[in-house]
Amino acid sequence: MTGSQRAPGSESGPPTRLLILGLGNILCQDDGVGTAAVEMLRRTFVAPDEVQVLDGGTLGLSLIPYMEDADEAILIDAIRDDAQPGTLVRLEGDEVRPAVEDRLSVHQVGVADVFAGLELLGRVPRRVVLWGIVPRSLNLGLGCTLAVEARLPQLVHQVVAEAQRMGHVLRPRRKDELAAQDPGPVFRGRRLGL
Repeated sequence: MTGSQRAPGSESGPPTRLLILGLGNILCQDDGVGTAAVEMLRRTFVAPDEVQVLDGGTLGLSLIPYMEDADEAILIDAIRDDAQPGTLVRLEGDEVRPAVEDRLSVHQVGVADVFAGLELLGRVPRRVVLWGIVPRSLNLGLGCTLAVEARLPQLVHQVVAEAQRMGHVLRPRRKDELAAQDPGPVFRGRRLGL
């Protein structure tokens, strides 16, 4: 694992004060918004050592060690809401658990179970914020719909601002850092993590 991806309980580096965790299934269109947002965040910002940025995908209970090591957490996911597709939504504290229990897709059963496990361990982060976008489609398919993809930069901006309000400043990458990045394979305008 690299810089912003430490193994839980790792003795190298400072403890995780903030976990930024992208959730979702990239095979179900807008359900992959959390993963897409984390990818964009990593490409455009540098996190300080005490902040861990993680693509949690559909890992479910495997996320418990990462969550229990964090003082605070920002989750990024598709969120069911009556608003128009592409609308940004922010939930905090007691609002988060019902949002992940009212499942949009299979992965959210795992997120609800993660919270139950953390409660049993007495290790729920002291502050949890959920940022997301109302999806247009959760059908099988790669890549977010245009309504959601167009809002990804604003979602990333809100997550970075949320981290700053929590006392963690993510630095924008310099032009030379952006140019040095390997874009990797691209499909439908999106980089694939192969």
